[in-house]
Amino acid sequence: MSQTRLLMLNAAVAALYAALTIGLAPVSYGPVQVRLSECMTLLAFGSRRYVPGLISGCFIANFGSPLGVADIFVGTAATALSVYIMSRCRNLCLASLVPVVVNGAVIGLELFGLDIIPAEALVPTALYIGAGELLSVTVLGVILYSVLRRNDVIRQYIEPRK
Repeated sequence: MSQTRLLMLNAAVAALYAALTIGLAPVSYGPVQVRLSECMTLLAFGSRRYVPGLISGCFIANFGSPLGVADIFVGTAATALSVYIMSRCRNLCLASLVPVVVNGAVIGLELFGLDIIPAEALVPTALYIGAGELLSVTVLGVILYSVLRRNDVIRQYIEPRK
């Protein structure tokens, strides 16, 4: 694949991730969130080439976060860690659980560190965020990924593991 085509694919991934997150802003940010765009992180499981687009999309989307600069960097770092680990997983279901754990813990700690939630709400908040990730990535994402990889044209782009 040419570098230009790879750049265009990552730009499209970033734009779609950011548009879905910002477009669904009422449920994309905060202590109780279901960021539907997170289902796209499974692209990193299929091919490491989408990692830059996913991280860029998250970075752009977090400019819309009510948490401001902190979420731009901390939230993006959580997604970066998730997609990095996911890109090295060999099992789709296991890969889908990575952002559940990482984002639940990191975003929960971010909200606590910013004094948005008290200490006693840290664990429940992390669980709420993890539950949103579970719904978006492990349920919706795995279903979409499984359906999409049945299509020969799409399969060449998401490159499922052999």
